[in-house]
Amino acid sequence: MADETVGVVGAGIVGLATAREIALRRPGTRVVVFEKEREVSRHQTGHNSGVVHAGIYYTPGSLKADLCVRGVSLLREYCQDRQLPYDEIGKLVVAVREDELGRMQNLYERAKNNHVPELRKIAREEIRELEPHVGGIAALHSPRTAITDYPAIARAFAKDVVDSGGEVRLCFPVTSISTVPGGIEVASGQDRVRVDRLVLCAGLQSDSVASLAQDGQEPRIIPFRGEYMLLRPDRAHLVRGLVYPVPDPRYPFLGVHFTPRVDGSVEVGPNAVLALAKEGYRRSRVSPRDLLALAGYPGAWRMAGRHWRTGIREYRGSFSTAAFMKDAKLYVPGVGVHDVVRGGAGVRAQALDRDGALVDDFRIHRLGRITAVRNAPSPAATASMAIAEHITAAVFDDA
Repeated sequence: MADETVGVVGAGIVGLATAREIALRRPGTRVVVFEKEREVSRHQTGHNSGVVHAGIYYTPGSLKADLCVRGVSLLREYCQDRQLPYDEIGKLVVAVREDELGRMQNLYERAKNNHVPELRKIAREEIRELEPHVGGIAALHSPRTAITDYPAIARAFAKDVVDSGGEVRLCFPVTSISTVPGGIEVASGQDRVRVDRLVLCAGLQSDSVASLAQDGQEPRIIPFRGEYMLLRPDRAHLVRGLVYPVPDPRYPFLGVHFTPRVDGSVEVGPNAVLALAKEGYRRSRVSPRDLLALAGYPGAWRMAGRHWRTGIREYRGSFSTAAFMKDAKLYVPGVGVHDVVRGGAGVRAQALDRDGALVDDFRIHRLGRITAVRNAPSPAATASMAIAEHITAAVFDDA
């Protein structure tokens, strides 16, 4: 249908990529992005570590795996075209114990099935050649893994939307979504906008916004704060590229790692502690409303019953630099508490099912003219342009 108006709730990188894709692929369609903040990419996108994931970790055939691999090529081309940072500094996934070698082999086979380019297994001697200060007995080397500036990409996407005739409406917190004859009404207080179709990309608020559209209560978003240390500038030379542990398959988190940034700084982290507010970037930030919603959800208690020991360990690192750096020293033995300062923090929108299971793959629901992105964890930034293609196809599959 020509000359439609499509609304997108959320001006993070996934919402803006989707708005841009719709504007480019559906000539004559007007796109309006609704964002509650004063600028784009204020939350997950703005606190992203900047890694462009190559597809090492994801189950072959999953939506995550397929969209990540597709997304990398689209993102690389976009950054090159717009002269945005894109630096292939490479990644080592390092095994420090014998009992990790089996998991590393499984990861290697998974990555090869996902066609991760130029991936190879290396031994201790070659680890030292690539990263003289890194420990470990074996590693996977992904030379094409890159870093970028996701907030800059999001701003470029927003400009593309506006340049195509669309609109990014800031300071527009969505308070109601109503079906009206022939369309959908999106309201922020007394301000109302009618659209023909609507896409919900609300990130940390995705469950709350989806409930406005009568999309049910699951999965719920559980906020996990990831806190970082920063290597002091005179110690940033300790790593050249990305240095990661072999992940624990029980969790969707990748563990404490070393991440060079495009500005030359090096982050160490993150941990993963339960935040007391969906936008709880500081320990002092507490939202009674978010806590009540968490306490009233059976899945939260089931998750806590399974993982409370891990939670205590993560909280210990939140309050103690020595505890935080204990794991980091396994990978870069020369780094200690005096080599780091407290850095920033992000909050991950972790989706949780009623049975207490942490949702790992992307989840996208379709409700007539409304499409709701209910879970878009890492590598959503990497995959954003491919996710946008997928969502656009879903939005218009009846057109």
